[in-house]
Amino acid sequence: MELTMAQASVTKRYRFCAAHRLHTDYLSSEDNRAAFGKCNNPNGHGHNYVVLVTVKSGVQTSTGGEMDLDRLDRTVGQQVITRFDHHDLNQDPEFAERTTTGENLVLLIWDLLVKCLPSGQLKKVGLIETRDNYFEYAGGIKNGEC
Repeated sequence: MELTMAQASVTKRYRFCAAHRLHTDYLSSEDNRAAFGKCNNPNGHGHNYVVLVTVKSGVQTSTGGEMDLDRLDRTVGQQVITRFDHHDLNQDPEFAERTTTGENLVLLIWDLLVKCLPSGQLKKVGLIETRDNYFEYAGGIKNGEC
C-alpha cells in the first residue's frame, strides 16, 4: 500500500485574561489621550484574549496526521498562557520599549512560539482582543531555542 503525504493546517484556540494601558513615554500626556482615548486610562483595563495558533501538518493517509497537538498545547501554555494570564502586560519586559497594542502583542506571541516549534511549522498567529478587534501575523521564521 502506498502512503501519500499532503499538507494541511491545524488551528487551535487558547485563552488568557490580561490587563494593560495603551501609553507610550514617547508622547505627552495629551498626545497619549488623543492617540489612545479611553484605553489610556491610568488604571488600565482588561481583555479576555483569544489566541488562534495555526501550524502546518503533514497528512499521511494511513494515520490521518502527524502534528503533535499535545506538544503544541504545552508550548503555548508555557510560552504564552503562563506568561500573560492574569498579568499586567505593561509590566512584561518585552513591552518596556513598545506599546501594548494588539499588533505588538501578536508579534510577541509569534516570536515566543516560533523559536519553540519545529522549523517552518508555525503558519499564523491570530489574536482576538475584543468583539471587533482581531490581529494576525504570519511572519518570517526566526531561529532560536525555547
